[in-house]
Amino acid sequence: MSQPVIHKLETEPHVADALATYIADLSAKFIAANGSFSVVLSGGTLIDTLRKLLEPPYIKSIDWSKWLIFFLDERVVPLDHPDSNYKLAYDGFLSKVPIPKSNIYPIKENLSPEEAADEYEQRLKQLVANNTLKTSPTTGFAKLDLMLVGMGPDGHVASLFCWHFQRFEKKKWVTFITDSPKPPPPRITFTFPLINSADQIAMVVTGEDAADAVKVALGEHASFGYPLPVQKVKPEGKLTWFLDSEATSGLK
Repeated sequence: MSQPVIHKLETEPHVADALATYIADLSAKFIAANGSFSVVLSGGTLIDTLRKLLEPPYIKSIDWSKWLIFFLDERVVPLDHPDSNYKLAYDGFLSKVPIPKSNIYPIKENLSPEEAADEYEQRLKQLVANNTLKTSPTTGFAKLDLMLVGMGPDGHVASLFCWHFQRFEKKKWVTFITDSPKPPPPRITFTFPLINSADQIAMVVTGEDAADAVKVALGEHASFGYPLPVQKVKPEGKLTWFLDSEATSGLK
């Protein structure tokens, strides 16, 4: 992995502007090279920070028909449930852009967390087998083009929490938890080997509640002590941070 690129921006609207430009540029690059653009969405505030893509010039200039949408983690609830990351993404973003429904990959409903994780992993492997997705030559995992990753105040990413063994998973592409410290408890999540097989990862972190974890992850003592989950994000390609001044308020 190359050195991370760190964009320290003044406000969340500045982050939204910079993120839209970054995503649009990557979309054009990957579609020109491969004929598609695979994007992994997170929940939380990230979907709102994508709002500039819904405005000119991006809404017209991006070739939305070539996008493939996946979910970094998901709550094991019906897709129309208020806690669903799919519903959050659909209501705030996906319903407003012309991405074909067949290119959007939510979890399958009415399965246990373990079954839902296994089913999603098998679907990813099938997409690799039919060459819809690329393979990392290093890890053998799917190599997705762009993962849009948020971070919790405790430094967790996806549903990989500090004191949960799933953060150490090495073989599975997708795993599950039944005791998330944040409700709802049952979830599925990409594992770090799959996350770090990505070509590009954008860490999008805004707000004062993230400042302590940002200080640990990017501050002068980042290599000390027990690493936060966010510090395990080390893609094969490039990691780019998008931060506002509140999130970086603990940095010198």
